[in-house]
Amino acid sequence: MVVVSGRTALVTGASAGIGRAVAHALAEQGAALALLDVDAGGLAATAKEALDRGAGQVVELVADVSDRHAVSAAFAAATDALGPLDALACAAGVLTPGGLDEVTAEQWERHLAVNTTGVLHCLQAGSAHLRDGGAVVVVSSNAARVPRMGMIAYAASKAATSALTRCAGLELAARGIRCNVVEPGSTDTAMQRDLWPDPEAGRAAALAGDPAAYRLGIPLGRLADPADVAAVVAFLLSDAARHVTLQQLYVDGGASL
Repeated sequence: MVVVSGRTALVTGASAGIGRAVAHALAEQGAALALLDVDAGGLAATAKEALDRGAGQVVELVADVSDRHAVSAAFAAATDALGPLDALACAAGVLTPGGLDEVTAEQWERHLAVNTTGVLHCLQAGSAHLRDGGAVVVVSSNAARVPRMGMIAYAASKAATSALTRCAGLELAARGIRCNVVEPGSTDTAMQRDLWPDPEAGRAAALAGDPAAYRLGIPLGRLADPADVAAVVAFLLSDAARHVTLQQLYVDGGASL
């Protein structure tokens, strides 16, 4: 089913992981894409892949979402090249493990700067560049609503991001712009694998659960593939979800039971 053919979309965090998968999903539907990331090399690779997968046009935007001026300039460049945006997917994020006694001030501030303030910058810039009737999806985390040991800064930043997105959605609804939040669980990305000193043991614990960490396993018995999350994002950006807004949707195989 074609869901975004002929549309223009901006995707942040597009160099890797879920952001890259979102770019692929939208490209396969023929969307014109503006891809934003701080990693120029990874961004160039995703741009080439998007064109190979059928994107109508691809614009590369190298910027750090925590930099308000850089984000504003990037959105302006995107619409100069592609015209007004129909869709915005915010998938840029950082994760550094740390509990209450371990997290540093710098780590705390970086999580908030990228994961939360970065989304604010994109929503503020996006409000001026999105068409009426457009759609926004922000990739948060199931940690936004389920406490996680050793992830205090990450979980706090994602909880704030989910709330921020829904509040913005109330304001943007007057223009017919829908704002939804996707909250993945353990997903097979480099960010996830970096959490596991022993990859096999880490994967097994994610699937089976860890009572010592008050963590359920994954009822479906598998890690998400980034494409699993991207498919939900693409749906929420499409007209098939035209009456869905202000929602937080877990995509975690039941781990938030």
